[in-house]
Amino acid sequence: MSPYHDHIRFVNALKNGEAAAYDFLVKQYHQRLCVYAYGLVHDHAQAEDIVQNIYLKVWKQRRKLRADLNIKHFLYKAVYNEFINQYKKQKSVIELEKKYMSTLESVMEEDEKMLLKLIPLVWKEIQHLPPKCREVFMLSKKDGLTNMEIADHLNVSVKAVESQITRAFNIIRKKLGDQANTILYLLFGHQAGYPSLQ
Repeated sequence: MSPYHDHIRFVNALKNGEAAAYDFLVKQYHQRLCVYAYGLVHDHAQAEDIVQNIYLKVWKQRRKLRADLNIKHFLYKAVYNEFINQYKKQKSVIELEKKYMSTLESVMEEDEKMLLKLIPLVWKEIQHLPPKCREVFMLSKKDGLTNMEIADHLNVSVKAVESQITRAFNIIRKKLGDQANTILYLLFGHQAGYPSLQ
């Protein structure tokens, strides 16, 4: 077993600048942090940049780490803060903070490997939605349009848009269960509310 599975030993090794401890940190958290970052920015390259920036900051500020630090929670929070620093759209930071806290709790409690396996399954279910249902769902969750904007765009009623979005969520959740909510948030960020009745 790696000596870094001892939490205090691991943090002290990081503080002391041990390269092996840093490598262990990257190996343990890189993929799951990229998944979380991608759920916020919807861009693979930007997600990678955010995670790389976090690792650089951790290394530069390693001497300030506390022995009782929860590394996992610290890294997820650092990724979120980096995202906020790069966030350019006019969105409510308070709303984002609420979403961050609820989603972080789910991500921390779930087996990250299981989440990684579920992401392609969610995409598959989205692609298998009825055509009109899929179109409305993607306009709402991927493109971020309001229900009114979608109704105008498709020349349908707002009620019809709401019905299609609710139908999409019901189909996905029926197939994948409550975990679908976490995956949808990782994929679409703050736009993945259930259901979206804007």
